[in-house]
Amino acid sequence: MNLPQTFKIRMKNMLGQEYDDFERALEEKDIFSGVRVFRAKNGAREAVLHAAGELSPVPWCGAGYYADKSVLSGKHPYHAAGLFYFQEPSAMAAVEALDIQKHDYVLDLCAAPGGKATQAADYLSGTGLLVANEIDRRRSFALAENIERFGITNALVTNETPERLAERFEGFFDKIIVDAPCSGEGMFRKEPQAVSQWSEEYTRVCAERDKEIADCAVRMLRAGGKMVYSTCTFAPCEDEGIAEYILNTYMDMTLLPISHLSMLSPGCGDYIGSPRDFSAARRIFPHKQNGEGHFIALFEKSGGVCGREKKDIRELKTDILPYREFEKNTLKNIINGNFVLFGDELYRLPNGINSIDGLRVVRAGLHMGTYKKGRFEPSHALALALSPTGVQRCLDFPHNSIEMQKYMRGEILPCDAVLSGWTLVSADGFSIGWGKASGGTLKNHFPKYLRI
Repeated sequence: MNLPQTFKIRMKNMLGQEYDDFERALEEKDIFSGVRVFRAKNGAREAVLHAAGELSPVPWCGAGYYADKSVLSGKHPYHAAGLFYFQEPSAMAAVEALDIQKHDYVLDLCAAPGGKATQAADYLSGTGLLVANEIDRRRSFALAENIERFGITNALVTNETPERLAERFEGFFDKIIVDAPCSGEGMFRKEPQAVSQWSEEYTRVCAERDKEIADCAVRMLRAGGKMVYSTCTFAPCEDEGIAEYILNTYMDMTLLPISHLSMLSPGCGDYIGSPRDFSAARRIFPHKQNGEGHFIALFEKSGGVCGREKKDIRELKTDILPYREFEKNTLKNIINGNFVLFGDELYRLPNGINSIDGLRVVRAGLHMGTYKKGRFEPSHALALALSPTGVQRCLDFPHNSIEMQKYMRGEILPCDAVLSGWTLVSADGFSIGWGKASGGTLKNHFPKYLRI
């Protein structure tokens, strides 16, 4: 790896005698990869570990394991069922620092492709609210797809600037994740092209942009709320530099210790020539931990506006009779909530969101399905949000069975002649998609873009 000379000089100043170990770590060909189990699905951990065999745990993430796609693949039924997420191990640390509790209102401000957002949703376990935002339109669709895959029902996926969100959600969130866009130095080993794109000037450009993002995030944090700021860079101006900017600019923001991540390296004020103690922050160096470069700082807001009480949650008036007819014939329970139609597409808004007027929304909560000529056709998202115990008809197959392979290829399957109507298909008891039974066959409704 041909590291830029100015980068090497800076890292030698930061690491001293450790620098040679650091550079050797960047030259290693074996890159640590990981999977994170979605524990909100009962039995997911046991199923994934049984399928993958023995996996080594990631020390800083209770749901994380070292594994790669040679062990578990994106073509595995458990992946389609939302049981696990491929995630670089270091990237799992930021959400672990935030201590998300059930019923929290959580914002992931720079959320694509969805690793940290789905990790936050795992802690919420269907309660509270998750707003997952991505400013890049194309990347926001990948984010929405991952939110759907995990059967997450309490998430609003937006494609907004931080400034516009701050105007809408001032003092609103209990927890905020700011995984800031950065120079990517921590990914040099994983993404060698980042080396050729690097410059000292670019780190300063990123730092200025991240100050603006941090300003918006602090504005949206409620009194008593917590915010985690993270990057995948070693650059002090983007790490401790931004932490110092937050503390100097906002007197009601305090840097908190992250005691349960004590296995990670501390931050350091000397990196930016500051007398302030940044040892409460955490860094991941590839020569000291089994992961790529990362920085994490946790803040708490002691004062400020709490804007949630201003949100008047009311029932939206939407024609849902076609859906109720489907529900009566297919489900075992009634699903209530604030339903809204976008053209022929029916959504259920997450609790805590009264209106989405004026927001660029990619996914407005749970996509229930589509109205077609007066009938309701359920969405793939609804299948993944349901459990086999919640439907009147379900066909369950072992994940490694011929039937499951055929289903994921989009083939028609034989079924009991008494089955008729929309039928949930599951793999080892985990919902994976819809079929429609009639006359002893099951018409396949597994989405074409997911078929193998």
